[in-house]
Amino acid sequence: MSKSLKFWMGWAILTFLFVSVYLFSQETEAIISPSTRQTPIAYPDIYDKQSEVPFSLLSKSESKIQFSLAKNAKYASVPVSDNTDSLIAKIVSANTRFGFKLFKEIVEQEGEKNIFISPLSVSIALAMTYNGAAGETEKAMAKALELQEMSLLKVNRANAMLSDSLMSPDSGIQLNLANSLWGDKSVEFRKTFMKNNQEFYEAQIRNLDLGNPRSLEIINRWCKEKTQGKIDEIVDSSDLDAILFLINAVYFKGAWSVGFGEEYTQERDFTLLDGSRKRVPMMMSQSERYSYYRGDNFQAVELPYSNEKASLYLFLPDKESSLKEFCQKLNRDSWESWMSGFRRELVGVVLPRLRLEYEIKLNAVLKALGMGIAFTSRANFEKMCTGPAFIDYVAHKSFVDVNEEGTEAAAVTIVKMKRGGHQALVFDRPFFLAIRDNLTGAILFMGFIIEP
Repeated sequence: MSKSLKFWMGWAILTFLFVSVYLFSQETEAIISPSTRQTPIAYPDIYDKQSEVPFSLLSKSESKIQFSLAKNAKYASVPVSDNTDSLIAKIVSANTRFGFKLFKEIVEQEGEKNIFISPLSVSIALAMTYNGAAGETEKAMAKALELQEMSLLKVNRANAMLSDSLMSPDSGIQLNLANSLWGDKSVEFRKTFMKNNQEFYEAQIRNLDLGNPRSLEIINRWCKEKTQGKIDEIVDSSDLDAILFLINAVYFKGAWSVGFGEEYTQERDFTLLDGSRKRVPMMMSQSERYSYYRGDNFQAVELPYSNEKASLYLFLPDKESSLKEFCQKLNRDSWESWMSGFRRELVGVVLPRLRLEYEIKLNAVLKALGMGIAFTSRANFEKMCTGPAFIDYVAHKSFVDVNEEGTEAAAVTIVKMKRGGHQALVFDRPFFLAIRDNLTGAILFMGFIIEP
């Protein structure tokens, strides 16, 4: 496979997973008729505005890593057999397998509702976390993330190369990736863990008092700025017990290569899953030579953005089929087969104007994918910090707006780490209690507490 084709397929995979919307509660009635990287915000990389104290275990000289040198170091010592194209292909393949597994499990758990995720964002946030895992936790995360065939070094280098490639300034679209680590200043973090995340993921590292509500305001402000105001809150007052937040933010904006004329948009019926109809604004394109694919019980069309480096891929199940049936076919092999089957045809597209927000806690989904140990007191993150720690939650928020001019989308994934070593029982809901004589075994009292 040629270098250009590998790169294009990587982009195609990312674009579908990030920009396509799973309208499970509203079966799409689109009519398909065959006939620079942004300047980073000037946050201190290591120092906390509140305390001006560098991260524990990081000296001043270590903290002031020059990214021009670090960027070159990212690619040093890569074996000849693992050149840039090869590593990018490997990480895209792994992320695609993980992305489809993740998506299908979300569909299974969420049921018939709109779903919109960025598996790229989830992959990056968990890859940063993976750098701190050890033992059985490391093995479980590697399996869930489909990283078993790659060393940690190759995973990190491949993610760095992929990010650089995605954010190439001449792409004709705006795609920004940003990473950050927000650690509690009372915790000692491992030098290698911090260095890897700073070097390979260009993560901004901040040392804060995470028990201070003002720290949460700083984190939310970072997310808002990195997503152009589309996602303005990712943490709240329930997160004051964290020892570390690992966050990825993705922002995408692209204008259509061939736009929809706003004068052609009109109210039309959209058929819901229960057979009822809803009036929605439907955008109509003039017939163009789009890339079109006729699959088994579905049709698909590619709508390219400027310069055609990225595209929106739309899949419409036949009327006698369903999105649920289509979802069963989603995997890497099917996807690559579909991508190779698109052909230019004269196609007219009628598509609903979309604007939606979505959020989900991914704990149950990731446990189903095999990394449940990372969420328990048995988790091993000894490469991250001194003392026990575990993942409290992985949360994901997203936004998408598809209109006559193009597409704007954003996503944030956050991994919240808590201090481990004990299991906390919080009796904040109705419970049963009993008083027992331990010598004789006699139960002296028992009861339900419904309202304290």
